[in-house]
Amino acid sequence: MKAVQIVKPEELKVIDIEKPVIDEKNNVLVKMTAAGICGSDMGIYHGTNAAATYPRVIGHEMVGRVDQVGPNVKDLKVGDRVIINQVTSCGHCYPCRIGRGNVCDNLAIRGVHIDGGYREFIAVPEKDCYILPESLSDTDAVMIEPTTIGIQACTRAELKKDDMLLIYGSGALGSTILKVARLLCDHIIVADIMDDKLETAKKNGAKYTINPLKEDLIEKVKEYTGGHGSTVSIDSACTKDSLITLLKATGNAGRVITMGFSVSPTEVNQFLITSKELDVRGSRLQNKMFGKAIELINEGKLDLSGTVSHTFPLIKAQEAFDFNDSHDPSIRKIALTFDF
Repeated sequence: MKAVQIVKPEELKVIDIEKPVIDEKNNVLVKMTAAGICGSDMGIYHGTNAAATYPRVIGHEMVGRVDQVGPNVKDLKVGDRVIINQVTSCGHCYPCRIGRGNVCDNLAIRGVHIDGGYREFIAVPEKDCYILPESLSDTDAVMIEPTTIGIQACTRAELKKDDMLLIYGSGALGSTILKVARLLCDHIIVADIMDDKLETAKKNGAKYTINPLKEDLIEKVKEYTGGHGSTVSIDSACTKDSLITLLKATGNAGRVITMGFSVSPTEVNQFLITSKELDVRGSRLQNKMFGKAIELINEGKLDLSGTVSHTFPLIKAQEAFDFNDSHDPSIRKIALTFDF
C-alpha cells in the first residue's frame, strides 16, 4: 500500500509499505479516506518540530472507514466512519494515573513518534476510534482533531462565562480556539497582524479585535477590559515574544496558556508572574476530547462543514505541501484524500 514518509527534514517520499494486520491490541483495521495537513506536519517536514523522529509516516488528523474488526471488538462494525485518536499512552505512569495521558511519560503520538495516517490502512485499538457525525463529510471531519486541541486549551484555562479572554493569533489554531471559546464566554478579544483574519474573527464571535502592528496591544487590552487586563490569555501565535506580551496583557490573578513548541529562548519576566500571581500553564494535544467535540457537533453547537478549502490525493502530497507553503490566501485547510 502507499504511504507518505518524511525521510528527513525537507525530504518527502511516497513509498510502498506492507498493509497492517490486526491483532489482539490493534483490533480494528481502518481504510483511510481523509487526513489533514496541520502546522505540526509542516514542522516535521521542515525539521522545526522538536518532538518528531525520522523517518516517519506522518499524519495525525485521521479519518476513515472500518475495514475489518477482530473478535474482541464490541461496538464498531465494518463500514463505520471513524476518526482516530492520535494520542497513545501507557496508562501506568504518574500523568496517566491522574488522568492526564496526553502528557504520559511514555507518550507516543501517531504521525510524530510512531507512524500515522498518511497511508492507505492503519490498525488501531477500538478505544481509539470515534464514530463520526452523519452531518459531516470525511474531509471536513479531519477538523475534529484540531477542535479537540481548542477544547483542551479552554479546559486548561478553566474558561468561564465571566472571563475576559485574549486570543493572541488568529490562524488555524486561534480560529479553532475561538469557535470553542465563544460557547463558554462572551468577552473575547482577538489579536492578529492580518486585518482579514481579524474581520473573520469578528464575524465568528470576537467582541473586540486588535492589530498589534497598528495599535498598542497592551493599552487596547486594558481599554477593552476596564483597565484590568485579560483574565485569560491563550497564545496561539507562539512567536518568540508572544509569551512576554501575554504576561503583560494579562491582569492580576489571570491565567496564561502556552501552546508553542519552539525550543528557541524566549523572554520571561518573573516580576510579571509573581506580582500578578499569574498561572502560566501549558496545553498540549488533547486529553480524551474527541467525544466532547463530536457531542458539540451533534448538538449543533459547532459547525465544521466547509472548513477544508483544498484536497489533494495522497500520492500528490509533495504538491499539497508545496501549495501549503505558498501561503495562498485561499487556503483554509488542506486535506489529503485516498481516492487515487
